Amino acid sequence: GDHAYGAGERLSYRVYYNWNFVWLTAGEVHFDLRDEGETYHISVEGKTFASYDWFYKVRDEYHSYIDKETGLPNLYIRKVQQGSYRRYERVVFDYPRKLAYSYTGKTEESAKLTIVQLDKHYFDMVSVMYHLRNLPLKEQGKKVKTPFNVLLDDEKYELGIRYKGEKKRHEVKESGTYDTFEAVADVISGHVFDEEARLKLWVSDDRNRVPVLIESPLVVGSVKAILSNYA
Repeated sequence: GDHAYGAGERLSYRVYYNWNFVWLTAGEVHFDLRDEGETYHISVEGKTFASYDWFYKVRDEYHSYIDKETGLPNLYIRKVQQGSYRRYERVVFDYPRKLAYSYTGKTEESAKLTIVQLDKHYFDMVSVMYHLRNLPLKEQGKKVKTPFNVLLDDEKYELGIRYKGEKKRHEVKESGTYDTFEAVADVISGHVFDEEARLKLWVSDDRNRVPVLIESPLVVGSVKAILSNYA
């Protein structure tokens, strides 16, 4: 299919955390896209800056393998290290059988299997970002809410996203000035679906539709990711 992204793309974000009106620089996240034949392999690495490690050390690693033709995930792997917390997830998507095989545990060795029925197309937390980039949100206009589905911790969520308006010459101090448009998506906050909780995205207004700024509410405070490098 014709995608808004391509092999070799690397997106880097600076992550800021807002707590009591103070924005703290918390860490960075890198998204790398590789061509592996019939699939795109997206690897994501998130880490806190060393100055925060004493407080709360985060090393997160995600991998999503997307079928080039359908844009749907085949395989999703997540390895989490946050302080003393460890989590391993591997989800195998079997669309012909409409099943997802989800292996979760503290480590790969201790992971237990859960089988999830897939009545619709579900995305993991990485492939969903690439899926949303492919949607012609601006062309659909402000009245259309486009549904999308996410599988998170073996739970199925039906969410939606809509176009809000354009913002020309949007200055992103980390990486430059972009013509952008804003889109607003539902979020899952602390596993409670909150009507007020909305994820705000400012996306480059070109065929690549790169998210240049992402703002998300959290249970305590909020977080924003700002594009720091795009190659």
